[in-house]
Amino acid sequence: MTTAPAPTTAAAPTTAAAPATGAGHPDLDALAAALDAEGRGWLAAARADAAWERRFAEAGRRTGAPDEARILLLLAVGPTDATVVRLYRQGSAAERRAVLRALPYLGLDPAHGVPLVEDALRANDTRLVAAAVGPYAARHLPAHAWRHAVLKCLFTGVPLAVVAALADRARGDAELARMLTDYAAERTAAGRTVPADLRRALALTEEQ
Repeated sequence: MTTAPAPTTAAAPTTAAAPATGAGHPDLDALAAALDAEGRGWLAAARADAAWERRFAEAGRRTGAPDEARILLLLAVGPTDATVVRLYRQGSAAERRAVLRALPYLGLDPAHGVPLVEDALRANDTRLVAAAVGPYAARHLPAHAWRHAVLKCLFTGVPLAVVAALADRARGDAELARMLTDYAAERTAAGRTVPADLRRALALTEEQ
């Protein structure tokens, strides 16, 4: 069992002190609110269990909001980077999605977290792709990989609305504009419609 880092530890997420209640963070408050009484009971028991990793895996059978329950459990336990990576690598698609959604709150070193995002972006599971392009990717994914993540969303039909900080990162990005223009031309040449999301993203690249 790993133990939660002390609140004064630099690498500790700022919300780790009281994750079960959301610690006043709007996003975490929403996660906590998604749990019903049964889910809250499961979370309390899982936090106190030395075998919490097994509990992490069983959340889909024990709660009606497994993503939220798993994220809150990770925040409560404060796992090491190595543990987070193992949970992702050995987990089911649902468990991987929860890990990806938890990344913004865990303070994972980009050297460990970015490869998980990149792995999810290679998947055909659109739920993993959508989870991968959240705030952690917005902060840490290199420009080249981030551009391809935007294209991946367009290829797979994942709405660009889920891409965190899209407007900020796309603004003035000439290379992204070129990639989007080329993709639009390919679709037009093939007699296929150009997604409205692509046009919106292209417009964002023109802003300064």
